[in-house]
Amino acid sequence: MTTSLTDFLTKPALTRSFSSGATTVPLIEQTLGAFFDAMVERQPDHEALVSAHQRQRYTYRELQRASNQLASALLGVGLQPGARVGIWSHNNAQWLLMQLATAKVGLILVNINPAYRVAELDYALNKVGCKVLVTMARFKTSDYVGMLRELAPELNNAQPGALQSARLPHLRTVVWLDEPGQADDVPGLMRFSSLLAAGDPTDPRIGTVAKLLHPKDPINIQFTSGTTGFPKGATLTHRNILNNGFFIGEAMKLTPADRLCIPVPLYHCFGMVLGNLACLTHGATIVYPNDGFDALSVLQTVQDEKCTGLHGVPTMFIAELDHPRFSEFDLSSLRTGIMAGSPCPTEIMKRVMRDMHLSEITIAYGMTETSPVSCQSTTTTPLEKRVATVGLVQPHLEVKMIDPVTGDIVAPEVSGELCTRGYSVMHGYWEDPSRTNEAIDAEGWMHTGDLATMDAQGYVSIVGRIKDMVIRGGENIYPREIEEFLYRHPQIQDVQVVGIPDAKFGEELCAWVIVKPGQTLSEDDIKAFCKGQIAHYKVPRYIRFVSAFPMTVTGKIQKFKIREEMKLQLAQQQDKPA
Repeated sequence: MTTSLTDFLTKPALTRSFSSGATTVPLIEQTLGAFFDAMVERQPDHEALVSAHQRQRYTYRELQRASNQLASALLGVGLQPGARVGIWSHNNAQWLLMQLATAKVGLILVNINPAYRVAELDYALNKVGCKVLVTMARFKTSDYVGMLRELAPELNNAQPGALQSARLPHLRTVVWLDEPGQADDVPGLMRFSSLLAAGDPTDPRIGTVAKLLHPKDPINIQFTSGTTGFPKGATLTHRNILNNGFFIGEAMKLTPADRLCIPVPLYHCFGMVLGNLACLTHGATIVYPNDGFDALSVLQTVQDEKCTGLHGVPTMFIAELDHPRFSEFDLSSLRTGIMAGSPCPTEIMKRVMRDMHLSEITIAYGMTETSPVSCQSTTTTPLEKRVATVGLVQPHLEVKMIDPVTGDIVAPEVSGELCTRGYSVMHGYWEDPSRTNEAIDAEGWMHTGDLATMDAQGYVSIVGRIKDMVIRGGENIYPREIEEFLYRHPQIQDVQVVGIPDAKFGEELCAWVIVKPGQTLSEDDIKAFCKGQIAHYKVPRYIRFVSAFPMTVTGKIQKFKIREEMKLQLAQQQDKPA
């Protein structure tokens, strides 16, 4: 099912930007719970989970028993199949238990971004009607219980499990993630340990409910962050995410011998599907290095647990590579992993493969609405394709590049909007048919909004977002191309390029640059580096040196915020008296 070098050399060249994935390995037509239980029977004593920061370990049988016990407890608080259960937490063992337990009894797990604050939490809980919320009490400077009390002051006098709130009318039960040794109760909230203790791992109701479930039932809601408007609740099914996790693991050649370090957040598909489900569908071991990302703990955990795989967004790999203590750690156990989440700089990819021993690392591309991966390179993808593309279309899926105006499929190497179709396309946006129909056309194609090219062998390269494309004096410029060029500068650690409104040319290029530690760089240095190497109109007019980029918790760069900040800076400069 992977593409060998022989296949690559002999496969007929494409005449248009359309490709279908292999179908030799059939789709999984089971629920997540049924598939997991079958895996447990194959290797009950194999290690399933290591949560390093919690010092917790589970075998597959122990994970099954704990998730069944939690499923029983959730039924015990009166939840019926189809009810929504929110989780507002960073990475921990309880998160995985919630993922499995809800799936086993037909509940829909609602992933809530730990970066959300009061207004966003209000919207998310009410949009999908969460009846139960499992939350951290605190994390660093974030007071999650305090934010909940702001929304629902009735918690102060409520019995746990009997909340009646004016602003959160659907919510009945709030559970806080306690840890051993935390003695004080929280008024109105139930302890996670108490909830779990109330369940019975042999509860016959679990099997009774499981017989009523279908692989196409919704299992998960994830809120997609748009630059405008309210977040949309992308609704995913057992079939969506179970199969995507499986084929992602296949591309990585995962086996029970693999131990995958997962520093990316579980509330996002990257952690939950590319991490948890890729492992569980292959009998591999899940390893959480910490609750939130910390480069040092990743390096330490990879060494201590002899991890064979490591996931991350480019900014995470950069932080690990540039950590002052990087050379102290033995990373020789590493083999594979995934770099995704935002465009992967070619130079960073080369360093990861060379310096972190990730010779079989893969690149994945997708979006929440497609479960998420549509394209992925494999461990045997030719090197030049692995560092410069996002690979081929995944099995049982189709991708095409279309002219955004006419809808016609474009020729190979011509930029167009990437569209994907197949089992991975979401069930829809929760109770939002109009926005669902805007995203998924009548033929089932998900329109991603991403600009991409496909070469004659079917390899896909992401050029950027349709909204990110810069048109300067009639010339179409793709920021990704400029970023890739600037990454070659030996003193540049990271760079992002955006378009800024300009009275003369319509738009001008702006580059935000992070310089490597201990290095100095000027605007003139960068422009001299560009001169004679790229077309004059591709040389950024504005260059700013910064220490960090605005980004989401998952490491996605928020280019719209860079644009807004630059527009504000330029307006202030124009307002200054001469």
